Amino acid sequence: MSPTIEVSDLTVSYGEEVVFRRENFKLEGPSLIVVIGPNGAGKTTLFRGILGLIPVEGKVFINGIDVTGKAEEAGKLVGYVPQFKAEDYSFPINVMEIVESAIALRGRPPRIRFPREMKTRVRKVMEQVGIWDIRKKPLLELSGGQRQRVFIARSLVWDPPVLIMDEPLTAVDPMGRVDLVKMIKELAEDKLVLVSSHDPSFFLDKAKMLMVVNRGIAALGPPKEVLREDLLSKVYGRSVFLVEKCVHVVDGYAV
Repeated sequence: MSPTIEVSDLTVSYGEEVVFRRENFKLEGPSLIVVIGPNGAGKTTLFRGILGLIPVEGKVFINGIDVTGKAEEAGKLVGYVPQFKAEDYSFPINVMEIVESAIALRGRPPRIRFPREMKTRVRKVMEQVGIWDIRKKPLLELSGGQRQRVFIARSLVWDPPVLIMDEPLTAVDPMGRVDLVKMIKELAEDKLVLVSSHDPSFFLDKAKMLMVVNRGIAALGPPKEVLREDLLSKVYGRSVFLVEKCVHVVDGYAV
């Protein structure tokens, strides 16, 4: 079965503020879907709604399974890499412990005991994303790119068919971004990968679809159809400009 996300009449609100109203779309992989939009447009809200982490109206199906409002069920099918703040890295834990936490959180007491096959799986994903050699390092000592690889490895432990990554390039140096983008593109060869980014240019050569979010789904389609000055100007305003027939977005986050 091809990995899929389908939402039907999805409405997401914070209190009396409606962020998404009766949205309908279906995404199918393996493929890379890039979600863009100005800061505060609702990208994280959309992801959290799909994952059942916040209340929604309507329906969310992953691989045909109704996971609406069921974070535990969604978590069996989706690996999630959320945004992290600087203070989230200060707790005393090392790389191996972070990745193994994906097993501990789903297991039953005593959670510190893992079957041998799961230990093998942990090593495999850590080698896959290039962090096995730093497995004993504290999280605080890692670069931005290394930290993101750690959390990506954690999301891959159960080999989910779908990955959702919320701004994975944040706080990553330029060289680290190149390597991280390459890895994300490779993951999209076997999985349905949704990634939000303030600079979609990193992913355009492999992106199957672009989703433009601004308090609703403003556009969803192939990059050539979505990256139009008239459409993006309605979403970003003066942050959009045309240079040599190429549309650029400058929203204060892109580097």
